[in-house]
Amino acid sequence: MSRLRLYSYWRSSASHRVRIALQLKGLDYEYVPVHLAAGGGEQYSAAYRALNPQSRVPALETSDGVLTQSMAIMEWLEETYPEPPLLPRTPGARARVRAMAQLMVADVQPLQNTSVTRYLQQQLHQDEAAVERWRRHWVARGMAVLEEMLEGDPAGDYCHGAQPTLADVCLLAQCASARRFGLDTATWPRIARIEKACNANAAFQRAAPANQPDAER
Repeated sequence: MSRLRLYSYWRSSASHRVRIALQLKGLDYEYVPVHLAAGGGEQYSAAYRALNPQSRVPALETSDGVLTQSMAIMEWLEETYPEPPLLPRTPGARARVRAMAQLMVADVQPLQNTSVTRYLQQQLHQDEAAVERWRRHWVARGMAVLEEMLEGDPAGDYCHGAQPTLADVCLLAQCASARRFGLDTATWPRIARIEKACNANAAFQRAAPANQPDAER
């Protein structure tokens, strides 16, 4: 199989998820930075749009073509490189993990996305303070729901037992965004415990935004 090539932006939540999944599976990949702000956004260039017409990151070049959308990419990784698994073995447990992941990916992250907040500012004429309230409201709401979902979780350090799953991948990326927006994850004790376990894991550390070649310091 040809080497994987990941088009990523260091601070993108969706890119962060895919980096974690790649690291957890121990896969080698080439990192290609796509700056989402420089020059109006490199994701809008003709060259990048030829790879991903949605003009978003991440995109992953594989032997099966260019894959987009973080959840689709991670499901492909799970099917193509099944060990170590990022989904539990039983259908009920897999559904639980997917539900927690989708809460972060589909319900929370889109509402903090740059395209949404830019629309709030440019089309609805909301000032930065209003946009920040918007972000914090929706992120905090999603985190509170996940905190409830984690009640009675299987014994272990992670969202579903002793090994990280797609739920942890998506949660850790969202925790990083929450902190960027001024939210303290200690507000949610179960989430804070899981975040601590993830941050102690070398794979999560390698995938962290600050450790990427395009990170701005």
